Amino acid sequence: MPDSKKKKMVVLQVLPELNQGGVELGTTEIASELQKRGIENYVASEGGRMEHNLERIKVKHFTLPLKTKNIFKMYLNALRLSAIIKKYGITIVHARSRAPAWSAYWAAKRCGVHFVTTFHGTYGLGPWKIKKFYNRVMTYGERVIAISNHIKEHIIHHYGTDEQKIRLIARCVNMDNFDVDHISAERMIKFMEENNIPEDKPIISLIGRLTNWKGQKLLIEALNKIKTQDFYCLLIGDDQGRTKYSDELKEMIKKYGMEDRFRFIRHVSDVPAAMMTSEIVLSTSIEPEAFGRIAIEGQAMGRIVVASNIGGSKETVIDGVTGKLFESGNADDLAAALHWALHLSTKEKEKIGAAAIKNVKEHFTKQIMCDKTIKVYEELN
Repeated sequence: MPDSKKKKMVVLQVLPELNQGGVELGTTEIASELQKRGIENYVASEGGRMEHNLERIKVKHFTLPLKTKNIFKMYLNALRLSAIIKKYGITIVHARSRAPAWSAYWAAKRCGVHFVTTFHGTYGLGPWKIKKFYNRVMTYGERVIAISNHIKEHIIHHYGTDEQKIRLIARCVNMDNFDVDHISAERMIKFMEENNIPEDKPIISLIGRLTNWKGQKLLIEALNKIKTQDFYCLLIGDDQGRTKYSDELKEMIKKYGMEDRFRFIRHVSDVPAAMMTSEIVLSTSIEPEAFGRIAIEGQAMGRIVVASNIGGSKETVIDGVTGKLFESGNADDLAAALHWALHLSTKEKEKIGAAAIKNVKEHFTKQIMCDKTIKVYEELN
């Protein structure tokens, strides 16, 4: 058991890698806030593009093969993490993904330090729930952070975790980046010119990797139902090698005679500028999002957000006030929501946009997320 005597807080965050993603972004945001408060902290992962973010804020990164699911390598990682814990006086180990969480848990237990986890997703249980044991390590934290009520309910229902040790901490928007006043006309023009986007049509954007559960097919079906209306749709996201799926999307668009109404954009470096050019920002997932960052980023930009009425979106979008929720998987209802959004008056758009920005500033900022996470650390240390 960890020593109950008050110690200087030293935090080690553990995750598989540091390429772009919600887990990685949350890790670097917490690292930055800890550093700002003068709290010693470290990150361990397999590395990646976001390592430079840690270098910039002078947070040391340990490169270990933490993506591995090989049990022997996981045990070796536990030994390596144990050495780091002892050498650097770590008092709290925070794990953010299953495979590295096992190594982190063994290391924390071995060294007698506190162990915290963040449940970032529902994690598939597999046939006959065979993955349940593997997933369960995410409930072994002395504190288990759930990124939404949807995830909290999942943890309690599937794992029987004591609600008393679960802490609900929503994901966030960095308002320094997603601030309407900081997006210049030059950035918007550059995005539109680089991607050959027409200036005379309402832009509808769906941002997210090209995979069936994100709802691209549903969106195409819905837009076909209102194709007499004026719009231009951006499908922004990488197919990550799933060329069969992206080819199916293009075939659907061709079948409906809408080839001149869509643009596929594999990668966007300036997401805020992409959102600012859009009348409507979409989250059309047909399976529940654990949280759904796009929905709050769109609201932060004062855009009209249209989202599925499942998962995290139910907690971030106030229907009819900060955006519009539609029945998940229902192309007719999505078409109706898009029709509603496309026909809002300028005054109505401004009212919804202002309410959306207020919603994010009051509930989903980076500072709120960091404050709540560090409070969890302080509960234990």
